[in-house]
Order: sequence, then structure tokens, then C-alpha cells
Amino acid sequence: MSDTAENFYDQLAEDYHFIFNNWEDSSAFQGNTINNIILSSLPNSKTLSILDCSCGIGTQSIGLAQKGHHVTATDISLASVERAIKEANKRGVKISFGISDFRTLNKDIKGTYDVVLSADNSIPHLLTEDDLRQTANQLYTKVRPGGMLIITMRNYTEILKEKPASTKPRTFDGGNRIVFQLWDWKEDGRTYTLHHFIMQKAKDIWKTKQYSTSYRAILQTELTSFLQEAGFRNVSWQSPEESGYYQPVLLAWK
Repeated sequence: MSDTAENFYDQLAEDYHFIFNNWEDSSAFQGNTINNIILSSLPNSKTLSILDCSCGIGTQSIGLAQKGHHVTATDISLASVERAIKEANKRGVKISFGISDFRTLNKDIKGTYDVVLSADNSIPHLLTEDDLRQTANQLYTKVRPGGMLIITMRNYTEILKEKPASTKPRTFDGGNRIVFQLWDWKEDGRTYTLHHFIMQKAKDIWKTKQYSTSYRAILQTELTSFLQEAGFRNVSWQSPEESGYYQPVLLAWK
């Protein structure tokens, strides 16, 4: 993962909740939806060990911990983890937090888990095939035999057909907050710089904050291939219509 991703989330940590209409509701929804995906795949289990290896400020891990799971949450961004700790403590939720890069999970995090999770388009911060291959191998080491991997990310197969230059602006707080992204595609046709804008109005004055990072448009077939090479089996994808989650969901087994 590039340094720009670490810097991006360090800078965004304080304002991350502004991306959502209501971050609290979104965390509950995502935790509930991912929990349903897990329990439908592991129907005989209710309390599981889960490693959320791109936890951010706790959007998914807090919701999963509230479901009673034993959650370990890590991220490359120290500022994000520090914010996640505050959010978990505020809600009385017990989570074990740590700092780790995808590529060094086995060195940084002890043990194996029933479920390893990376949600919200975090994997595409890996900009090279070597990084993606290394991460697939690291993810494999953290899943217990019989356990599962869950990854959610954008559908780049569809996105690459048009290579959009921006996302549609979303308006919150009665029109006083606007959130949108600009995508600056590179000559290689597969990577882009994302510029994330949060505009807020206070006392008739608009203030704008911008955060930038790089992504690689990883195809579903490409990620599937690297995970199978690492040893995962029964790799499959669920559409948002199938899973109820807002991004395509990958499921894989060890």
C-alpha cells in the first residue's frame, strides 16, 4: 500500500463521518449486513473471531462487535485507529486494535481468525501486482482452516467501461453539506487519483476540505486469481442485490 493511502486516512480521520448522511446509522447497517453475510455462510456459529484489517474509524468493526463477535481491528492509519478507539470506547464496545499494513499482517497480528474482513474499497489502494499478490498471501495466513475471507470493493469491471471523472454530489444536513469525488485517471488506464471533497456551510460561508489518494481499478477476475493462487478456495462474488451491501462482496474460504 502506498504512503499516500496512509496520509489520506490520517488526514481524513477527523472528518471521515461527514462522508455519510449519518455515520452511526451507517455503522449499524454495515455491521448488521456483514453479520448476516457471515452467519449465512457459517450458519452454526454465532460468536466468531473477526479480523477487520482495514478498520478505518471503526465503521464495520464497531457494528460487528455490537453483534457479540470478538473483533480485532487494524489499519495502516494511526490517526484512524485512534479515532476508532475513541468511538468504540464511547459506545462501550470491546475491540482489540492495532496498526498494520496489508502486506505485513502475519508479522503484525498474532493468531488466525474465523473471518478476515476488508471492506469499503480498501484493497484497491494496492497499486501493483506484487503488492496484491503479497496481500493475498498475508490474508491467507490470517484465516483459520475452514474460515472465510470477505472483501468489498467497487465494481471496476463496469467502471472501466466509462472511466467516470467524478461521482454525483451527495447533499446532507438540509443542503448544508455536500460530498463528492473527482477521479483523475492516469495514462495506464488502470490507476487514478481520487480527490475527495467535503463542503460545509456555516453562517452563510462555505468551507471546503480536499483529501487525495491513489487507487488501482482491480478487476474481480484479477483479485479472484490472486486469492486462488494464495490458496483460497470457492472464491465467489455477490452483487449488492444479492448481499444487501452497497458494494460487490467477495467470499473465499480456507
